[in-house]
Amino acid sequence: MSTRRSFLKNSGLAAAAIGLGLPQFSFGKGNADPLYKISLAEWSLFRPLFAGKLTHLDFITETKKHNIDAVEYVNQFFKDKAQDKAYLQEMKTRADGEGVTQVLIMVDGEGQLGAAKPEERQQTVENHKKWVEAANFLGCHSIRINAYTAVPFSQDAKLEKEAIDVCSSTLRRICEFAHDYDINVIIENHGGYSSNGKWLAELIKETAHPRAGTLPDFGNFRMHAEGDQILSYDSYRGVDELMPKAKGVSLKPVVWDDHGKEHPLDYTRMMKIVLAHGYHGYVGIEHGEDGREWESIEEIRRNLENVRMTLENER
Repeated sequence: MSTRRSFLKNSGLAAAAIGLGLPQFSFGKGNADPLYKISLAEWSLFRPLFAGKLTHLDFITETKKHNIDAVEYVNQFFKDKAQDKAYLQEMKTRADGEGVTQVLIMVDGEGQLGAAKPEERQQTVENHKKWVEAANFLGCHSIRINAYTAVPFSQDAKLEKEAIDVCSSTLRRICEFAHDYDINVIIENHGGYSSNGKWLAELIKETAHPRAGTLPDFGNFRMHAEGDQILSYDSYRGVDELMPKAKGVSLKPVVWDDHGKEHPLDYTRMMKIVLAHGYHGYVGIEHGEDGREWESIEEIRRNLENVRMTLENER
């Protein structure tokens, strides 16, 4: 993964990220590299993919046609192909032929990190190994997994700690396996405990493995719902808390506050938070409006490009 985690001296941005305004900052003149790169998460197109209007293999070529040259896969769309070397080679051939970077694989449905029984947690480890191997074969830098647990969701500190303890030991075992394949194992805020930025940051800290990281998702800070009451976590604060261990970021054009309310994404504010932590890797678009998936993807791409140009001019 081509990220630079250089310390931005005197920026003060990370500390100010929660506030309404952020200080001016400089990235240094003469740096030809972009402030960040843009990729497309396959889930943006889940409707045409599930409907058979788009195939997983064609996702690669179609992405390039829409002026995005990096992809983030979802294992659901090639679930039975993780160990099919001929199929993986075809993915690799198509990506290489189009000049498309294969960034990561989002892995779902392979067991809970915090499953109730030790043997179930060990099976979770085993289930993820094939995706580590597939990511290595394709040239991805990471797999994204989920921090789901049998510990019931609660804001009680004791249960929060129990959930961290049980998830961290399973995550560490997956990381130990992935290390030999040069693959990172990153956790997305994806509901429940994981959508609490502070909790997820503490999980990665307790895991204490260099391969363990985060994939902050701007829009996934909805923790829990009980009837009409939604428990949510401020997206800007959550991203700021997760960026120190981030190995990718995932963009949705909506964010949450602390009061169960959604708001349109402030692109500039959020990207300043991301950049304040020295992150210059891929920003994965993960959004596609029903019936106009590609149009909405292109709108977000243009927004990201415009913000990037503005921030680059401030160097």
